[in-house]
Amino acid sequence: MSEEEEQQQAKTSEEEEEEEDEEPKICQVCGDQANGYHFNAMTCEGCKGFFRRAMKRPESFKCPFQRNCVITKSNRRQCQACRLQKCLSIGMRREMIMSDEAVEERRWKIKRRRLLAEPLLLSTNQELLIQELVKAHDQTFDKTCSHFAQFRPLDRWLKSKSDNSRWKQGPTQPGVKVWSLYDEGDPGSSSSSSSSTTSMGGENGSQMTRGQGGKGTVFTSLSHIDDLSTYMIQTVINYSKLISAFRDLTIEDQISLLKGGTFEIVMIRLNMLFNDKTGVWECGSLHYDIGDAFRAGFQTHLLDPVMRCHYTLRRLHLHDVEYVLMQAIALFSPDRPGVTNRDVISHHQETLAITLLTYIESKRNEEDKHLLFPKIMACLTEMRTMNEEYSKQVLQIQDIQPEVSPLILEVISQDS
Repeated sequence: MSEEEEQQQAKTSEEEEEEEDEEPKICQVCGDQANGYHFNAMTCEGCKGFFRRAMKRPESFKCPFQRNCVITKSNRRQCQACRLQKCLSIGMRREMIMSDEAVEERRWKIKRRRLLAEPLLLSTNQELLIQELVKAHDQTFDKTCSHFAQFRPLDRWLKSKSDNSRWKQGPTQPGVKVWSLYDEGDPGSSSSSSSSTTSMGGENGSQMTRGQGGKGTVFTSLSHIDDLSTYMIQTVINYSKLISAFRDLTIEDQISLLKGGTFEIVMIRLNMLFNDKTGVWECGSLHYDIGDAFRAGFQTHLLDPVMRCHYTLRRLHLHDVEYVLMQAIALFSPDRPGVTNRDVISHHQETLAITLLTYIESKRNEEDKHLLFPKIMACLTEMRTMNEEYSKQVLQIQDIQPEVSPLILEVISQDS
């Protein structure tokens, strides 16, 4: 065959393909107009969505008739069992359905490609959102850690005479039942909640022995770590109440988001104080290492991933704005237990994520900056996997040595 004949044959084949493309596509399930192949079969958007939902249902459908219903566009909603059977009979495959995580990842990739199609600049609304979040963070994050000295002493501090003198008075940081902060006053207020507090030890709060049964303290740094954790949780609560989008939610959803996200936000805040060269949290004049958490009763299957996460996140060299946006993304997580208004919270989280992505693209100059956003999101996912283990270990510590503050126990409780 000559070159000219081959070209003519190729042209004819292309024309035939174009004619086929122009022919109307019919859904093989219901006969409606199809818009492409879905899960290995030509279907309409409606039958595509039905098949995805049906495959994720734990229970099976039952036909109210004789299991031989004819499925059409007009009656396809009447018998789900026969409609699903028709989907399967034309070759739709369950294994081709993407997981929710994969769908979300693909959605973000599509949005990112659209955003990167033109130079990115923060919008006025995004600038205002960042300003609000930074202000809330700055007002509630103790960068100098000056308040840390108010807590019961850490065990290793008492080894020196000077520290013994410093802690002679044994001051304590009060605990508080977390949701009492909403009992009085404006939910947006960041004022102190000391009037609603209950004592966690009183004059004997600094003693290193347990008063019940004459038994010695098992976890020697628990008292100080408990005070420190309680204080940091209180700052997260005050931080969230300064965010207008959070205040607009129902109290029930606010509680659910705080219960679900506080551990992750505290982790993010502590990372801002972490020195990845020494493995030490530098809190003003006070320094902490992972051994302090171990002596508070936490075990290696939590502490090991915590350390890895801190090293990974710190080595991203995040800007303060990126840390702040990361905190807010963790707070507005629509799939926390007890959340009711998921759509609204999901919208807030999406807005925050897009703002973070836009900030990175517009403010950073590194060649690999496009990798930073997925790395931050991966860190957030990693922190979330530790959340359940943290709650489990806190309850184990409380069973052995019941000194955990009411605030911490309230945050990790499952009921809302």
